[in-house]
Amino acid sequence: MPETTPMPETTPMPETPPERLRVWKTYKLFIGGAFPRSESGRVYPVTDTSGAHLANAPRASRKDARDAAAAARKAFGRWSGATAYHRGQILYRIAEMLQGRHQQFTDEVAHGEGVSAQRAAAQVEAAIDRWIWYAGWADKVHQVFGNPNPVAGPYFNLSTPEPTGTIAILAPQHSSLLGLVSTLAPAITTGNTAVVIASTPHPLPALTLGEVLATSDLPPGVVNILTGHHDELAPTLAAHQDINALDLTGAPTPAHATHLETLAADTLKRIHHPHPHEDFTTTPTTTRLTTHLETKTIWHTTGP
Repeated sequence: MPETTPMPETTPMPETPPERLRVWKTYKLFIGGAFPRSESGRVYPVTDTSGAHLANAPRASRKDARDAAAAARKAFGRWSGATAYHRGQILYRIAEMLQGRHQQFTDEVAHGEGVSAQRAAAQVEAAIDRWIWYAGWADKVHQVFGNPNPVAGPYFNLSTPEPTGTIAILAPQHSSLLGLVSTLAPAITTGNTAVVIASTPHPLPALTLGEVLATSDLPPGVVNILTGHHDELAPTLAAHQDINALDLTGAPTPAHATHLETLAADTLKRIHHPHPHEDFTTTPTTTRLTTHLETKTIWHTTGP
């Protein structure tokens, strides 16, 4: 039989891989070092400036606010009792972790605030630098703002700064990352703990910051982040006995701020009134470091 030439094998045409479904990010609150959903189970839609849907943010309830205040109070002793050097190291670690998520924060700021990617990246870099700036101040506060006082008599007199306690911070509404960091970082630098109500229209960078804080050696409860409606959350914190001071930077209106200040009066809270034209893009000063500090004065005899 004559030999036949084998037919060449045909290469099968590659199949088009199916389009991969997007894995949508589930944003959660940050309370006591954990990531709970809202106690009420509610969410609210977050959109970009054109109205396109970005994500669902948890809508915290009054009970979430109370839980956050309790977590911050529980963490105060450990955080305020830590050495200033240790606090500075942790703040520097936060900057490191934020740097690792640079692109994610850039995207969230750009899409949420409707700014260019370049401008959003600049805000993220400024936020990273802000953490480092305050980290450097952690072990210098006592030397700069504490001092011996000249007195007449056989004794000496020393004044030293101490943290106020647990701070409720209304984060800026339209500076979702840099403004948030600029109000939060100085509060915890000096040993305070904080409950933050994030920007209502732009909450995503704040919720992602919670993930950064959870992986930066920050003790649970030092920072707690809530998202939702100010009308529901802020009055609860303003009247809560575990809150020692109230930062009104992100109050939606002057009338809202006045109402919160009235509620806070029953528990003698310290109230921080923001500058009406505060620019978070400028180089920070020590003003916010001293905002949530108290001065303790010690008298001691020097002789018989």
